[in-house]
Amino acid sequence: MPAWQPALFTFAITELVRLQRERFQPLWTVDSWAKLLIWLALSSGCSTDQAALESFAAGLGPGLSQRLRQVFFARELEELNLRLLADPAEDQALALPLDALEGTLDPAAVQTGLERVGLLERVAAPDQWRHHESLIALPWRRQVAPCD
Repeated sequence: MPAWQPALFTFAITELVRLQRERFQPLWTVDSWAKLLIWLALSSGCSTDQAALESFAAGLGPGLSQRLRQVFFARELEELNLRLLADPAEDQALALPLDALEGTLDPAAVQTGLERVGLLERVAAPDQWRHHESLIALPWRRQVAPCD
């Protein structure tokens, strides 16, 4: 196997995830991630039974799975100098500058970015955001069960 082949595979599957991630609703959920994995498995010729799907997921390995998950739950908004990392399995979402040399994050730009990618309703209000040197930690909005 040529030395470049694993890098090419990683690049190709990462780009595939980046291009297809908006298809799997509801966005920003564990369900959307599971739907992507099922779609990848079925598109790769796996059968639909649970054992085959679990085997596919295990076959990706922890390193590739983590990389794909990071790509799936991240968005880059160049015009706002903003990178959002919003994996629902984490305690909070993160907002970071794409280019740290351009200065600190503007909370208004973060709010605009969150709205643009459909995350604004999923994170806590701006007064609950925690500002650090080069990032803003965005706690998830608490989901309140409806009263019966």
